[in-house]
Amino acid sequence: MRGTVSDDADVIVVGGGPAGSATAFYCAQAGLSVLLLDKATFPRDKVCGDGLTPRATRELALMGVPLREEDGWIRNLGLRVHGGGHTIELPWPELSSYPSYGMARARTSFDHLLLEHARAAGAKVLEGTNVTGPVVDERTGRVVGVTARPAGARGRGVEPTTYRAPVVVAADGVSSRLATAVGREKRDDRPMGVAVRTYFRTPRHDDAWMESHLELWDGEPGRSNLMPGYGWIFALGDGTANVGLGSVSSTAHATKVDYKDLFERWMAHAPAEWEFTPDNQVGPVRGAALPMGFNRKPLYARGLLLVGDAGGMVSPFNGEGIAYAMQAGRVAAQAIADARVRSSAVSRERALLTYSRRMREDIGGYYTLGRTFVKLIENPQVMRICTKYGLPRPLVMKFTLRLLSDCYEPSGGDMVDRVIAGLTKIVPAA
Repeated sequence: MRGTVSDDADVIVVGGGPAGSATAFYCAQAGLSVLLLDKATFPRDKVCGDGLTPRATRELALMGVPLREEDGWIRNLGLRVHGGGHTIELPWPELSSYPSYGMARARTSFDHLLLEHARAAGAKVLEGTNVTGPVVDERTGRVVGVTARPAGARGRGVEPTTYRAPVVVAADGVSSRLATAVGREKRDDRPMGVAVRTYFRTPRHDDAWMESHLELWDGEPGRSNLMPGYGWIFALGDGTANVGLGSVSSTAHATKVDYKDLFERWMAHAPAEWEFTPDNQVGPVRGAALPMGFNRKPLYARGLLLVGDAGGMVSPFNGEGIAYAMQAGRVAAQAIADARVRSSAVSRERALLTYSRRMREDIGGYYTLGRTFVKLIENPQVMRICTKYGLPRPLVMKFTLRLLSDCYEPSGGDMVDRVIAGLTKIVPAA
């Protein structure tokens, strides 16, 4: 599938997070020559909740990533939800499509593991390489490569190097320099989340449940001020837990909430048994934006595919992006591999366009439902009523868990699965 003899690879992937590593892995596994570029040197930190749903666990299994506890993973049974004066434990469902457990692992080691998995599959990885922009063919307008220089001080005054390939994949995060350089701006009418997190040493580092706090109080619950957002506690099994909070807006407009102050006030009244004290805190509180609901399109055009955060693939329901990032990498690689064997430019383009269509068909309806969900919970009164009266009802919570975690049978299954699957099909795809 080489366009010219000067091509450096069949595909260039920019970004070594889950989206980029999954894309590189599947492309290399399909026999393509892959060049993956990332400005960081791994291992490196990344702001995230570090919790993986069964959907993400399935994507890791499809990649053949070792998932044993001795490989550094901790498994969880489901969600322990606090809200409305109730606490309820919701096990992950037993489904044919997904495993009945989730996992957790710090992103520092998680991303490094996936990057090395892609390297072992045959991808050439250049760390510490800052991509400065796309190379665009003046005649066709196609992206045919990238320019890059060494990251940090090493790159000052250094002339950029040009790397060429018939297909380029932007997996370069929420800001996506590549996407914006070719005019693919973020949509203001799609949800945007904000999350902050840190780590604590805790005696409950091996807790079998992922905790979700739907209400954050700045004092005694029910007798103080209800703060905007929701919190999580994800045990990592290594002596620490990932603790954070987030909120979401139905549009991309920035909020005026001081999230670090919000986090500090929540921690002052956090459950005592976790021992989230200043002495036990490991590292600073860091924040990140969460681009949701396909907030940047098209996902493919003129030689450039967007995967993961670059394409706004975080779920509006739960803020998860890892499962969709890896799914996008898998689907993108299939389209790229298919295009490789086509005999004409027109047929290659048709093959590459299947990436956008498949992602829209797979999760577009689900994201549309998520946008409606975000508009509802923006009203604090709606959220309060839902937590107070919904949590004690098992059927309601069974439906809620499967909908919010995107863990349901897409065809068949029980009544709850059929309702969710039907809803995702009748709404317009995002």
